[in-house]
Amino acid sequence: MNNLLSSIKININDKIYLKDPESSDLGKRIIESSILLIDEIGFDSFTFKKLGVKINSNESSIYRYFESKHKLLLYLSSWYWSWLEYQLVFATNNISNSKLKLEIAISILTQNTSLDTNYNHIDEIALKRIIINEYSKSYLTKEVDIENKEGYFATFKRLVTRLKNMVLDVNPDYQHPFSLASSVIDGALHMQFIKDHFSSISDFKETNDPTSYFKNLVFNTLKH
Repeated sequence: MNNLLSSIKININDKIYLKDPESSDLGKRIIESSILLIDEIGFDSFTFKKLGVKINSNESSIYRYFESKHKLLLYLSSWYWSWLEYQLVFATNNISNSKLKLEIAISILTQNTSLDTNYNHIDEIALKRIIINEYSKSYLTKEVDIENKEGYFATFKRLVTRLKNMVLDVNPDYQHPFSLASSVIDGALHMQFIKDHFSSISDFKETNDPTSYFKNLVFNTLKH
């Protein structure tokens, strides 16, 4: 799977950026360093000025790629969901057993993240922490409906739809497949946040992920 993924360019809605950061060394450095800086100081404290200092470049050069840090967060979020979607598609493509296919998908969507050597300028572990801590800031805005119409959240919605279809393959009569699918994807982020920040009310230890919980939740739900 890694060899196949290495040949794939992750496509992001071109309305999110002004210039494709994958098209230049500077653009890749902007993405690489923005992930590390947001992970270090948080999105609220992050500015293009601070990023410029980190990459030893003018702040204005970053604005040639992204018109705002909000658009940068949308880009990083879209990249993460696209990357996760590719993993899910390749891992389940040749699986005919619907239950096994759904089980594999749940594992991919809820397990701890590892570094992917196919994308050397992306720290996927740090990016996952950003998604856990900051992703909601990309859509909890007044402009969310406009941005949704522009397709900014298409990848996330497509990922939910893929999981929803797998749910229906297991139980075609289940009446809430979208709700269950989005609960798995959003819930995994929420439980990681609880584990990291409110460990006293988490069932998961530092090195554990919530995969087994979501497998039990989904398959027990689909029995009824």
